[in-house]
Amino acid sequence: MNNQTFVPGLEGIVAAETKLSSVDGQRGELIIGGFPVEELASHASHEEVIYLLWHGRLPNELELTNFKQALAARRSLPEATLQLLRAVAAARAPVMDALRMAAGTLSLGLEEDNNDQTALALVARFPTVVAAYRRLQQGEEPIEPDSALGHAANYLYMLTGERPGQAQTRGLETYLNTVSDHGLNASTFTARVIISTDSDLVSAVVGAIGALKGPKHGGAPGPALDMVFEIGAADRAEAYLRAKLERGQRLMGFGHRIYKVRDPRAEVLAAAAEKMYRAGGDMSLYELAKSVEETAVALLEEYKPGRNLQTNVEFYTALLLHGLGLDTELFTPTFAIGRVAGWIAHCFEQQATGRIIRPQSAYTGEKNRLWVSLDRR
Repeated sequence: MNNQTFVPGLEGIVAAETKLSSVDGQRGELIIGGFPVEELASHASHEEVIYLLWHGRLPNELELTNFKQALAARRSLPEATLQLLRAVAAARAPVMDALRMAAGTLSLGLEEDNNDQTALALVARFPTVVAAYRRLQQGEEPIEPDSALGHAANYLYMLTGERPGQAQTRGLETYLNTVSDHGLNASTFTARVIISTDSDLVSAVVGAIGALKGPKHGGAPGPALDMVFEIGAADRAEAYLRAKLERGQRLMGFGHRIYKVRDPRAEVLAAAAEKMYRAGGDMSLYELAKSVEETAVALLEEYKPGRNLQTNVEFYTALLLHGLGLDTELFTPTFAIGRVAGWIAHCFEQQATGRIIRPQSAYTGEKNRLWVSLDRR
């Protein structure tokens, strides 16, 4: 072995410099494009966040109008993509698999080697793919995009055929903004590795989808809400949660590999969920979730003292997306709709370096072996 140090999972290794986002797990801090996530996510439209990630600043009014129009004009899917989705729906594939397969076709009809056009098409068409496929799964025809609606509102409209209210749109925009970028996570790193080989943007994004699809990365926000439903009433929370901890089971929606204090994204989404539920949702469910959260955090400190296991982004993601009428199979694809802008921004950064990402490996196998002919093995 060389004198180089092997670090499993590359943990702690700095592999890129970025101006896109900063994650400080000790302080519970997430900065996106220079803004604390608490400042950005609840105020900006998702189009503003995309523009910020791609251009390093917020757009002025004219720039934002033009950017929104450019995205809206690219929402419709190529006919080949729709045909593919119909075939995949007939095979009953999961939504994330459909998104992965369809993403590879989204550059059809675009000018070759035009990163800007491809980037716009990918972001614009991700919601159309997910919504169209969900309707095909349900035996319904896809709904054409509505260019009069913003990015988030149009996604909800294409799923249901009904224009969402302001509170619903704001809730989804806050979510998409919150998950738009999060350091050099597995899917973002995958995208940067692929684009560093001078491959194309679509290939990099397809690879990122493949990484996000893995449950160790994409997460499973659904079970966090399932736990709340199983508890059913605030006075049952302590007994239920204590029994799970006694059996050594994990409380879904609590604890994070990076954040050693409360996940700042959970804070943002908790506030967004409260506003949305107060505006017309099942407020009793929100109150139950809050009670479960408080009980869980207290019990985790009792059973695992000093580990400071706090609420993570999965807990309130599940509550918020459920309040929007999304079922659990749509949770990770909706995460991808928010994250694709960040993947593309990282690809732009990586392309600017002109460097291929090529780490070393430490060989642990045998050496100096001698060939043995087939008749002597």
